[in-house]
Amino acid sequence: MTPERKERLLTTLNRRQANLTVVLEDVQDPHNVSAVLRTCDAVGIQDVYVISTMAPRQKKWGHRSSSSAAMWLTIHQFDNVEECVTALRAKYDKIFTTHLSADAISLYDIDFTGSVALVFGNEQMGVSEKIRSLSDGNFIIPQMGIIKSLNISVACAVSIYEAMRQKTLAGHYDKPGLPPDQYNTLLEQWGYPIHEEGE
Repeated sequence: MTPERKERLLTTLNRRQANLTVVLEDVQDPHNVSAVLRTCDAVGIQDVYVISTMAPRQKKWGHRSSSSAAMWLTIHQFDNVEECVTALRAKYDKIFTTHLSADAISLYDIDFTGSVALVFGNEQMGVSEKIRSLSDGNFIIPQMGIIKSLNISVACAVSIYEAMRQKTLAGHYDKPGLPPDQYNTLLEQWGYPIHEEGE
């Protein structure tokens, strides 16, 4: 492994964020999934949660338009909403779903310096009533046009780049954000030559 490659892996891993995640609920279009995974990697999200209640679990993610993104992420798959939410509650303080409702807050009112999971739903039906009932609230992306919806991959990108903006200002990318055990496990999975460093 070249010194440049080693440096790139370390730099990337040091900027991974343990307190931000994306949840995809029954997103059907593989291109949307691929785009979301690529954006998650870009902003330093390591763990992505996928709920599949309408189709079998995927064996390979992102193979159509961003084949390299999935191999750098930790994808947790569920076929049960409650089980996924239980897993999320063990790691994240707040769960917000993208849903246009009277009580929905603006994306820009979410405090991303805390621990947050954002849920994005199916292309046709959005997030389910079940996961909305188990979340801490709904959020919307402010829009000025007639059509009040965005493609799911676009909505996700807008949302987590706002998270990255807040986290950058708070200095979250200036120091490693992952727990040591997860950090070291990922180093090995990514093929980083750990033993060379001690020799």
